[in-house]
Amino acid sequence: MYTAYFGLNDKPFNITPDPRYLFLSARHTEALAHLLYGVTESGGFIQLTGEVGTGKTTLIRSLLEKLPDTVDAALIINPRVSIPEFLRSICRELHIECTPQQTPQDLIDALNARLLEAHAKGRRVVLIIDEAQALSSEVLEQVRLLTNLETSRQKLLQIILVGQPELRELLGRSELRQLSQRITARYHLEPLTARDTRAYIHHRLNVAGAMAPIFTASGLRTVQRLSGGIPRLVNVICDRAMLGAFTNELRQVDAGLVRKAAREVLENRPEGGGRRNLAWLGAAAVVLLSTVTVLAAMGHLGSLSPDKPASPKPASVTAAPAKSPPAVTATAWLADSAIPTDTDTALSTLFSLWGAHYTPGGAGSGCQEAQAAGLQCLYRKGTWNNLRNFDRPAIITLTDAQGILHQVVVTRLDANQVTLQAGSVSKTFAISELDPLWYGNYLLLWKPNPNAPVALNPGMVGTAVSWLRTQLSTLEHLPDSGNSTYDASLVSAVKKFQAQQHLKVDGIAGEETLIHLNTVLNVAGTPRLTPAGS
Repeated sequence: MYTAYFGLNDKPFNITPDPRYLFLSARHTEALAHLLYGVTESGGFIQLTGEVGTGKTTLIRSLLEKLPDTVDAALIINPRVSIPEFLRSICRELHIECTPQQTPQDLIDALNARLLEAHAKGRRVVLIIDEAQALSSEVLEQVRLLTNLETSRQKLLQIILVGQPELRELLGRSELRQLSQRITARYHLEPLTARDTRAYIHHRLNVAGAMAPIFTASGLRTVQRLSGGIPRLVNVICDRAMLGAFTNELRQVDAGLVRKAAREVLENRPEGGGRRNLAWLGAAAVVLLSTVTVLAAMGHLGSLSPDKPASPKPASVTAAPAKSPPAVTATAWLADSAIPTDTDTALSTLFSLWGAHYTPGGAGSGCQEAQAAGLQCLYRKGTWNNLRNFDRPAIITLTDAQGILHQVVVTRLDANQVTLQAGSVSKTFAISELDPLWYGNYLLLWKPNPNAPVALNPGMVGTAVSWLRTQLSTLEHLPDSGNSTYDASLVSAVKKFQAQQHLKVDGIAGEETLIHLNTVLNVAGTPRLTPAGS
């Protein structure tokens, strides 16, 4: 319901495990490393535990995607079964033919034959049991016996037990001490820290296609406090809070919306909660009827300010008053209803500087419109110097004293002054005057070179790599080897260029590196913040 309103490709806070949305906090990274290490080692058990909703299942899905080609995996997700059913589940996962008539010993013999066959081919087999705390003592003992399947030199089956903290208590029982003694690695997944929770929320929004911050700083702090850093609870609260923002026609989620969302999804519904839910759904229905109008007014960019909620401001394309006070302040200029500071006007202005046409809602979002015009969006947060370094016109969001958001285009940036454009109206202000109104978010357009339409990485081969090598060789007045492989020499050349341009020196020709390369090459038709000779 709210995805189009916020310009997203899909819902960012679904609770179903999806490796695309896996956020690797320091703890998650370490846990995944333990698992990956475990599948390449021989024998024993690996134990991974964590509270409900900390991301264990999502981590398993990610592990399965990262397994080496020489590893076969069997994943058991419903362990509350009898011993024969458990063994048949393993056989089915490993594509071993089995029938209900086979005894447990028959199944073990078939499994052993499959493991020996894999071993002869140099392959490893890993058994992953999710929700292992639900295993009965009898099945756990059978799991232990599976590790007896071995050659004279190594175990044939690596087993990973994944479960809630109760799994540790279960394995601590005296009757299971033989199994517990075979656990060679234990890892407990902790909830996210406050810092990780903020990064987690931003990560999921970015994966979903968000081009601007949606949660305010206070909203993020409140999510952490009410969820305790449990990713599943973070998802549930954020999803409901974004629905609340949509129904109230707000562009950002603040602490109040988060608290209301948490009351709806975490606590027992108080008396009258049903009526409130009906009222909220009723409001959503009303807003849904006007979604087309709202999206046309707001566009894909949305609010770029991370801390203050947007207040609706009707867009206007009326020309600025003929007689403007010469000493008008930035706040007064933004407050003038004749100055159009809505998103669509800003996008239309930015597109026109590139000789392109912007149609509100034409392709679904501003950045999709840009792609149709052969352009790309780049959203960043930084300083005036960062913006000056890119040397491209950009949309920035200014927040006035009333908390109202204004989106305007920076068309010129000098040492101490900024020229802003809103529709057909331009005005120059001192940087010091705009500093209190700008939180550092900006969105610019750039045009990829047809020879290198995507980011280039070491190891790539092709004409795009040849083009990159030629451009860098020309800039350095060096002979062009014509090599079409992104090898160590090209990595070195890219790093040298990045250092000269004050970019992150990583040897990867990503978006920022290609933008700066286009600037240095002085590509025709590129609008600049600092005209030639200035």
